Amino acid sequence: MSCVIEAKGIVTRFGKRTIHDEVDLHIDEKEIYGILGESGSGKSVLMKEMIMLLRPQAGRITVLGKELGSISYHEAQELRSKWGVLFQFGALYSSMTVAENIEVQLKEYTSLSANMRQKLVRSKIALVGLDASVGALYPSELSGGMIKRAALARALAMEPRLLFLDEPTSGLDPVGARNFDKLIVELRDMLGITVVMITHDLDSIFNIVDRMAVLADKHVVAEGSIKEVLQVEHPFVEAFFKNEYTKEKFADKLKEEK
Repeated sequence: MSCVIEAKGIVTRFGKRTIHDEVDLHIDEKEIYGILGESGSGKSVLMKEMIMLLRPQAGRITVLGKELGSISYHEAQELRSKWGVLFQFGALYSSMTVAENIEVQLKEYTSLSANMRQKLVRSKIALVGLDASVGALYPSELSGGMIKRAALARALAMEPRLLFLDEPTSGLDPVGARNFDKLIVELRDMLGITVVMITHDLDSIFNIVDRMAVLADKHVVAEGSIKEVLQVEHPFVEAFFKNEYTKEKFADKLKEEK
């Protein structure tokens, strides 16, 4: 399985505050990869560096064979078209309908006709499990779960190879969260995409994440499958995965991993 994202020796500072100090990780093709860690560990910062919204002070990040620190403007624009991003609260444009939100990138980065763009928009709305009528609604008219799915449809508009998700199940009720997890797996299997997700959701971590990186103390303190992470002795790993709640709720899965 080929590596699609690699981070080596990443150092990130904001003023005198160091967020990452020699962070290393790699993400393989077609896997669902989780980024988790304690508050302030730089999970969202790391994802922003992967999608070129921030630049680290040192180290290198390679995405789809392109080193982000040395690519040209044209290469960066082309690379951006190969990933989609679902931000934590959807970040839909409030003045646009759902359909118009999804169409934004198609209008900006393609020469497709209006008719073809509209067909693609309708297909993306259906792909994420929304009714066709939702396309005419504004974000303020949507429930939390519908906003997540609409934003996901927008992230898929350019048929990306990579999908970045920032806390995709936060704010959803338990049923909605599990349905969204199921959708993520279905999309990965159907489209053959690689999914990178920031999450604290234990159900997501145990049920759909293939591999993960655990950030703490400015480093990746554990990386791998749930089985490999559980073997790491670190205070955050112990507190997050080995507390009484986790042991009770995921007793069967923890037993399987031994």
